[in-house]
Amino acid sequence: MEDGISSFWGPVTSTHEWCEPNYVHSSYIAEFFNTISNVPCTILALIGLVNSLRQRFEKRFSVFHLSNMILAIGSMLYHATLQRLQQQGDETPMVWEMLLYIYILYSPDWHYRSTMPTFLFLYGTVFAIAHSQLRFDIGFKVHYALLCLLCIPRMYKYYIHTEDKSAKRLAKLYVATLLFGSLCWLIDSLFCKSISHWYFNPHGHALWHVLMGFNSYFANAFLMYCHAQQREWDPKIKHFLGFFPYVKKLKTKGPVELSAQQNGASQVLVFCFLANGSGHDSFIFSFEECVM
Repeated sequence: MEDGISSFWGPVTSTHEWCEPNYVHSSYIAEFFNTISNVPCTILALIGLVNSLRQRFEKRFSVFHLSNMILAIGSMLYHATLQRLQQQGDETPMVWEMLLYIYILYSPDWHYRSTMPTFLFLYGTVFAIAHSQLRFDIGFKVHYALLCLLCIPRMYKYYIHTEDKSAKRLAKLYVATLLFGSLCWLIDSLFCKSISHWYFNPHGHALWHVLMGFNSYFANAFLMYCHAQQREWDPKIKHFLGFFPYVKKLKTKGPVELSAQQNGASQVLVFCFLANGSGHDSFIFSFEECVM
């Protein structure tokens, strides 16, 4: 919220400011609470990343959590500086992250799977270029909201096919944080003039950051559970420090992976046998060479 105070970063060049007085707590941070509210988002993304790597989930889930961290850092820079360049560093990753969600949610049913990542990559690239050249503040918000809405039907489909109560709770928390966070965002945006005269500013946009950090964390955990369930890894919902839910695989390989591994081992044995003759000694020697 513009107040005429000079700053380290110079005049405001971003297309939008939020309902918080600028440079009240520091001459280096424009919107203090909107900046520090991204710290929980970064911590949650780090917890999710560590679990994804430790449980050896597919790389796409690690990319998910990394994108959440990048988004949180970009948001911190934007709210700290209120500069146009940093605003792009916040808003462009928001769209890219939603494209990642769309890929994870819809790729299993995409008939030509190789075309989907190509299309989404080109879409994200075109958006980034257009967003760097054009100023469409309202258009960006509508665009982002539409991408979010595209994810909800698929999330609901996963929800109705999930029987585990703990996993269903993750989906409910995802919806609850999305709705409550959106409400905080709307109140902060629509009623800023009234809020600015209150004795206490609820900092709705900062609450939006925290709630959306949890929203992404719950969404990622739920999708990781659904993926592990599809692969028959016998996933369970556990809790870190008694509060933060995460997915634990009780099996590292499902029937499909075990069958493929057994078929691969059989093919290796047959190849070695044919390549080295049918003698018993040559077969053992060949097998040892192949598996070393």
